[in-house]
Amino acid sequence: MLRYLKIYAILMRNSLIREMSFKANFLLWTLVEVLWFSGQVLFIEVLFGHVDKLGDWTKWQVVALVGTHQVVAQLFQAFFYVNLTQIPELVRTGKLDVFLTLPLDSQFAVSSKQFGLDNFVNTVLGLAITGYALLRLGVTPGALQVLLYCCCVLFGVAVHYSVMCSLSTFCFWIIRAQGLVYGYFNLFNIGRYPESVYRGAFKFMFTWVLPVILVANVPVRILTEVAYTPWAAIGQLVGTSLLVLGFTRWFWLRGLGRYASASS
Repeated sequence: MLRYLKIYAILMRNSLIREMSFKANFLLWTLVEVLWFSGQVLFIEVLFGHVDKLGDWTKWQVVALVGTHQVVAQLFQAFFYVNLTQIPELVRTGKLDVFLTLPLDSQFAVSSKQFGLDNFVNTVLGLAITGYALLRLGVTPGALQVLLYCCCVLFGVAVHYSVMCSLSTFCFWIIRAQGLVYGYFNLFNIGRYPESVYRGAFKFMFTWVLPVILVANVPVRILTEVAYTPWAAIGQLVGTSLLVLGFTRWFWLRGLGRYASASS
């Protein structure tokens, strides 16, 4: 484990050097993300100009939800998104061979070779918006709530990693899986709306099978409902996260069994 942490540190240092070599691009992407996030907050302002609640969620609870969704999304993109989108091309060209020869786990190697450092800046923005929403709600979470919030955010990142990695792994069967990979963003955005607005089979699908609704909803409930701790919701997020992570690992190993290297 310590060896993998050292490798992570080296990869992050290399990413920082690479990003600072193209400062204008780094700043531009940061600005684009800030504008996109600002558009989401503006949409909430317009929406609540016509309604008082969205389901059983108030305006500032929804703002906290959007902020938390931003935190989860940006952490996922910072650590994994670029790497996972490149897997189909690695398989198609046979360049995956390079990662299979490394003295590392292949899934770790392809998942962590590059980091998006501009996303860390936008993670801070999401945290700031969430904090401001809590201030407007008059809510002061305790240390336990903050700790649980951070843990659930990490499980949320794990959910997005698992689903995205599984979609990329389809390339071992269909070669070009970019459509599946990029289409995941449509699912990703489901999580920035309150769970109470969803019903029936759709809600079941995206809370138990692909639990993308839970990744931001559960952390926000922890922060805003300080009168009690939603242990059942936390257990659901943790349980489904572990299940999809386990499936992703199994699916990756199955995919490697079908891989025909460039030398074969």
